[in-house]
Amino acid sequence: MIPLRDTIPSKRPPILTVVLIAANTLIFFYQMMMNDRQFLSFINEYGLVPARYADVSVLLQSFNPALYFPFLSNMFLHGSWFHLLSNMWILWLFGDNIEDRMGRFGYFLFYILSGVAAGFVHFLFNQTSQIPAVGASGAIAGVMGAYMLLFPYSKIITLIPIFVIIPLFVRIPAVLYLIVWFLSQLYAGAIQVFAGGMVGGVGWWAHIGGFIAGLLTNRLFLKQERYN
Repeated sequence: MIPLRDTIPSKRPPILTVVLIAANTLIFFYQMMMNDRQFLSFINEYGLVPARYADVSVLLQSFNPALYFPFLSNMFLHGSWFHLLSNMWILWLFGDNIEDRMGRFGYFLFYILSGVAAGFVHFLFNQTSQIPAVGASGAIAGVMGAYMLLFPYSKIITLIPIFVIIPLFVRIPAVLYLIVWFLSQLYAGAIQVFAGGMVGGVGWWAHIGGFIAGLLTNRLFLKQERYN
């Protein structure tokens, strides 16, 4: 299923959503200017490597704030064009309405919090992994969780390819679409736990953690509506 758009137009220009998309895109262009060695070094330094945080006692004895920067920086890095474009499309699809309800500053804080929460949950389920986790999908999952609660009656115009060449367009209730999406992440995350490693190179638990963070914290960031 490929989501194309929702049925609720934004009330104001989604400036912060555009800024986030631009920031991710510019950083990706910067990554693409690197040679293979530089690229791998950059991803390893600023991506989230869970194994670095496995020994809590060592971390507490030599606390270095810079060591935790990857919990923030990883959400602005991407591994491929498809990774970037798919994430930015979903952010564009759901982010404008959340920006409307939270305002730009609240939305920014919410986005960052969701991304950090996603990284932490990813760490909890992958503590021995040496693979750098990168991507905005955890933060975007938080946006999706908020959207499910704040816009339950919205419809998602979705493309369902049939036999590859025959397109079928359907209007799926946002609640149903997002519940199905979340359950698919939970299913893959459960398989990952039993398999003992990342499945398909995807941080499923980051998606799960970000989505739950969005569900639980979105109302803390809503701006107060004024009534005449």
